[in-house]
Amino acid sequence: MLVDSSRARPGVRQKQGHMLQEDRHFQLRLARNEADRLGAMRLRYRVFVAELGADGPGVDHDAATESDAFDAYYDQLVLVDTRRDSSRGDHVVGVYRLLRGEVALANAGFYSAGEYDLAPLLASGRRLLELGRSCVDIEYRGGTAMYHLWNGLAGYVQEHGIEVLFGVASFHGTDLLALEQPLAYLHHHHLAPEALRVRAGPESFAPMDLLPTDAVDRVAAMQAMPALIKAYLRLGGYVGEGAYVDHAFNTTDVCVLMDTSAMSARHRGFYQRPRPGRD
Repeated sequence: MLVDSSRARPGVRQKQGHMLQEDRHFQLRLARNEADRLGAMRLRYRVFVAELGADGPGVDHDAATESDAFDAYYDQLVLVDTRRDSSRGDHVVGVYRLLRGEVALANAGFYSAGEYDLAPLLASGRRLLELGRSCVDIEYRGGTAMYHLWNGLAGYVQEHGIEVLFGVASFHGTDLLALEQPLAYLHHHHLAPEALRVRAGPESFAPMDLLPTDAVDRVAAMQAMPALIKAYLRLGGYVGEGAYVDHAFNTTDVCVLMDTSAMSARHRGFYQRPRPGRD
């Protein structure tokens, strides 16, 4: 799940005043020990559970963690603030959960398969990367935290030769009528090409074309669109067909896909930057 947890736009440097000082305390790396993994789960609890009202079998209120069975084989890209206490797991202030196709197929598959039929992606023969559980601590939003995570993601994509990125991205809330403008806009203007068009499972399929094309107000739709989804659209992203209402997480999910070969030269350059340091 990719939840809108930052107003920062990828590729935009906000390097002024206190942000320069803030950056000196950041470390970006793949989670390398139990402290990092605990920190990621505690951050996810703060954002998804305490802030957004999620619940479910992976929520441990006593330990203040959110986790699931997929964590065992995902890579977790973590942004660490070295001023915070790692012994308590409070040092992770940003996280992206990453799962390469070959790792998924050798284990329990993709998280998104619980919501979407991924047959078109699996049949494509492309190198896949599933993105999930993206979030930033509330105290770090609007600064450079998300910028660092996006740069780390760019390095990971380049290192592993990823061709298609995908993952379920979330609107807060489960009232489809309240989301009819952004959902209809995505359906009419950003539906994935047939070769990559995953579809929400039949038992949970929620139509996105709740309005005809001529009734969609682009301004209203974009105002209601989570910043993270807008960022993916700016990078040339598409969405699958149908939404998934996730009552446990109190969200409405769409499946976002990005084909790196179809990006414009300007957008593709984001995934061809020198790989940032991991420590």
